[in-house]
Amino acid sequence: MRGTKISKVDILDTIIQRLKNNKRYVELFTNAFSNESSITTSTLSKAIASFERSLTTPNTRFDQYLNGDLNALSSSEKEGFETFKRVGCAECHKGPMFSDYKLHVLTVPENEKLSFVDSALGDFKFRTPTLRNLRLTAPYMHNGTLNSLQEVLEFYEGIAGNKSRNPNVTAKKIDPLIKKMRLKTKDIHPIVSFLNSLNSDDFDKKIPQQVPSGLPVGGDIY
Repeated sequence: MRGTKISKVDILDTIIQRLKNNKRYVELFTNAFSNESSITTSTLSKAIASFERSLTTPNTRFDQYLNGDLNALSSSEKEGFETFKRVGCAECHKGPMFSDYKLHVLTVPENEKLSFVDSALGDFKFRTPTLRNLRLTAPYMHNGTLNSLQEVLEFYEGIAGNKSRNPNVTAKKIDPLIKKMRLKTKDIHPIVSFLNSLNSDDFDKKIPQQVPSGLPVGGDIY
């Protein structure tokens, strides 16, 4: 998110100074944290975390199923859930948020819109994302190169066979958990069916008309 023009060492200081130079952000942080010196790396982290905690989907049909409503899922979704676990997806996508919160090497194809190789911290490791509300969050993977859940599962099927999809990463560097996956073409449809049970519209979908920075709200993913 820092782009290519600011170093990792300078980025937080740069962000803090930008916020302090914006009168509206100063007002918002002061109201939220109750003091004049409220814009710090700590309060910035707390503000972002507070927003992210509002992005919950606690009442999906899958949650209803876990809470005892056995009719909340269709037969194909139940089959997909069992397949999801059997082929190895649940090794990384587990727990309430369907994430182990760990970093893994997957050899995701590079995004051609970028003018540089996206190697994360230089080792091509990216954190396991949640699977909740996937229907609303395409395109997928860390760089948006896969446009559908079908493409995502086809990608995993390929690298489970020890085939790298990124010329900058050799197959031997693929995470061992991925190499152990037993995903086949016949498994893709039921898993996609199951993943659709993790969607929920029960969250705040309001989009602000403007933001204090004056930048456009929303935009393309690059």
